[in-house]
Amino acid sequence: QVQLVESGGGLVQPGGSLRLSCAASGNIFNFKSMGWFRQAPGKQREFVAAITWSGRDTYYADSVKGRFTISRDNIKFTVYLQMNSLKAEDTAIYYCVPVARGSSWSPLSTNWGQGTQVTVSS
Repeated sequence: QVQLVESGGGLVQPGGSLRLSCAASGNIFNFKSMGWFRQAPGKQREFVAAITWSGRDTYYADSVKGRFTISRDNIKFTVYLQMNSLKAEDTAIYYCVPVARGSSWSPLSTNWGQGTQVTVSS
């Protein structure tokens, strides 16, 4: 069964850093772009970042550009999100998912993992 397991979230002060990981099982990871989305309380899930299969190309939402870095390890079937200079508005549950690019980055699967909670607060 295809599965996505996110980890690495936690409570951090504004300006701090976290590194999220997402381990994929099955064939969900191979030859696919992978992305991170987030959902804050009372808000819709939104795109955060994406990375192509080769890892050569990365894409970011304007709100995180210059602060977040997405990367992947195709041997370990894992995608990462390094988050620096965190702000209170980054507080959300973060999810990873295979993605495709149309007019915007969209999930290829509705089989979301449990996500990992990121809370930025002093």
